[in-house]
Amino acid sequence: MTEFLDLETQDAVRMPWNVLPGTKQEAAQCIIPVSAIYTPLKPLPNTTPLLPYTPLRCRNCRSILNPFSIVDFSTKIWICSFCLHRNHFPHHYQSITEDNLPAELFPQYTTIEYELQNEKPTSLITSQVFLFVVDTCIIEEEIGFLRSGLSRAIGEIPGNSLVGLITFGRYVCVHELGFFGKMPKVYVFNGSKEISKDQVLEQIGFFLKKARSSMTGVPGTRDGHLQDNVSRFLLPAAECEFALNSVLDELQKDSWPVPGDQRAPRCTGTALTVAAHLLGACVPGSGARIMAFLGGPSTEGPGCIVSKSLTEPIRSHKDLDKDAAPFFHKAVKLYEGLSKQLVHQGHVLDVFACALDQVGVAELKIAVERTGGLVVLAESFGHSVFKDSLLCVFQSGDNELGLSSNGMFEITCSKDVKVQGVIGPCASLEKKGPLCSDTAIGQGGTTAWKMCGLDKSTSLCLIFDISKKEILDIICSSYQSSSGQMRLRATTLSRRWDLTAGFDQEAAAVVMARQVSFKMETEAEFDPIRWLDKSLIHLCSRFGDYQKDNPSSFVLSPRLSIIPQFIFNLRRSQFVQVFNNSPDETAYFRMVMNRENVANSVVMIQPSLISYTFNSGGEPALLDVASIAPDRILLLDSYFTVVVFHGSTIAQWRKAGYQNEPEHEAFAQLLQAPLHDAEAIVKERFPVPPTYNSDAPLVPGGDVLFTDDVSFEVFLDHLQRLAVQ
Repeated sequence: MTEFLDLETQDAVRMPWNVLPGTKQEAAQCIIPVSAIYTPLKPLPNTTPLLPYTPLRCRNCRSILNPFSIVDFSTKIWICSFCLHRNHFPHHYQSITEDNLPAELFPQYTTIEYELQNEKPTSLITSQVFLFVVDTCIIEEEIGFLRSGLSRAIGEIPGNSLVGLITFGRYVCVHELGFFGKMPKVYVFNGSKEISKDQVLEQIGFFLKKARSSMTGVPGTRDGHLQDNVSRFLLPAAECEFALNSVLDELQKDSWPVPGDQRAPRCTGTALTVAAHLLGACVPGSGARIMAFLGGPSTEGPGCIVSKSLTEPIRSHKDLDKDAAPFFHKAVKLYEGLSKQLVHQGHVLDVFACALDQVGVAELKIAVERTGGLVVLAESFGHSVFKDSLLCVFQSGDNELGLSSNGMFEITCSKDVKVQGVIGPCASLEKKGPLCSDTAIGQGGTTAWKMCGLDKSTSLCLIFDISKKEILDIICSSYQSSSGQMRLRATTLSRRWDLTAGFDQEAAAVVMARQVSFKMETEAEFDPIRWLDKSLIHLCSRFGDYQKDNPSSFVLSPRLSIIPQFIFNLRRSQFVQVFNNSPDETAYFRMVMNRENVANSVVMIQPSLISYTFNSGGEPALLDVASIAPDRILLLDSYFTVVVFHGSTIAQWRKAGYQNEPEHEAFAQLLQAPLHDAEAIVKERFPVPPTYNSDAPLVPGGDVLFTDDVSFEVFLDHLQRLAVQ
């Protein structure tokens, strides 16, 4: 895998097939589509320059000058590697020679970034905007946890970032933070009704000519001035921190009476709609984020997912399969419309869902994914998953998320390569053309996508349709950094190797995972296990070495030897197996997987197990019950949780306190090693996973684990028998 990691370091791309099949028919026989996992904002090597000028584009196809372009130094002409159009270099390139090349023609700079000096953001706002939408239909203890978490986060927000606050229960309350009187003002909306943008703006007095505050401007704007109406609701964090904390300190449980046999009236859909309308009027086109903190299911107004009666259970997977969830489709339709509005405005929806019950993440999924939002699922606002993950959003330094906004992602391909679509956190810009394939997968029928929010780990799965062996494509992503600068990153790819030698098993597993998740959500009669099994059998039959009808002769190349194990674990993963998971949990797992890079996604599909003993440091161990031993410590990383398990002997020694005695320093170091590695894992993750220390046996009742699942050995035997037929 080393060569693929090197390619990812240089270009932020992992492809299952790093060499392409020769014909369209051969491509179909490859089973796993020609595709790429691309991370637009993956940090580039320190040697890669940031060019302080606008990229040079082809006059015909608008692709960017790159190392694969043919250059005639004598005539100062370059030939586009995509459409073969001849282009003249502009005047400031006239000094180029074979010994004096611009950076974009260096062979090693297949990915390069430009700082667009003359391109201004579409909004007057160049600083980040955070609008908190807070659920108050929760118990007092949870309100205390939420208040504490928000107060800590507010202290970390950069001083020039704009902040606003909306709270909701039975009604939606828009808080005016830019007040100067003794009493803060709150504008109240009925949560049971649909509310238009004009109604919102009229009720808050947005169109009044007379300014309601004496503020003259808001830092973070290009012209240093915003209308006073806007500054009533969105203020720089440095100026409104006291007012915001004052409102949070007085935050109480929603006062609407709730009978004992009913759920609290919670108007989540209306609150998010009001938030979108407010941001659309105040800061259109800016890098604004609606951060929703939800503590229970929506039961009131548009977007409700269940009735108020506690006798009616919240929809399950079985209800969705039988179309017996009366509120589901209406709620999804509402949030689909909200997602279109937010994408048009350039705004992001983040969801922090903290409750023992479902809150409607499954319905909200479309709005969160299409705007590139973050999602966190926890049992309580007091849980470390919520508190640590919220702080991560505002952290700076090596572990910051690298939040950026207003991204646009575009693909240019050679004439024999077409784009089927993208699976990931983006929205189609419906830019149709000859490069669009007739077959659409995910967000298809376009070569350009909007990414309202993205960070340094946001990854997209691009799926191609090819008719010839050569591939050359250029991937461009422009975005507004957290500092307000507009940047453009261009990646040019060309792949020509031996077919199986260029097979990336990890990337292939991730592409399969995204495909199967997408199909499960969009195809009614889809059997994921059957589809995965058939795909793996055909792949092994196509590329395995065997004698027909002789399973014992079956051999897979080392380049493909791990893919059966990945598919075996994918079949049993939370992305495919929905039993014992709620629709909210399934939607959460899929959203996180659909936005993460290959390395993180592989851990979700096949958890890693590291073994620690006196004789060896951290070494990979088989994900099997046989790895458990009394004198061994195991570190299990499933991405969403991290578990440090002590064998029985190790646990006894630790409880006896041997690690505190000078003569047992080696034992103390053994105990510390997995904890240190677990801490390093947690620092790089979002959402931040909880870490558990366990002495309890992983196998209840003894050393034998009874399970209905077949073992990997049995699975492999069946695979060999079917592949050679």
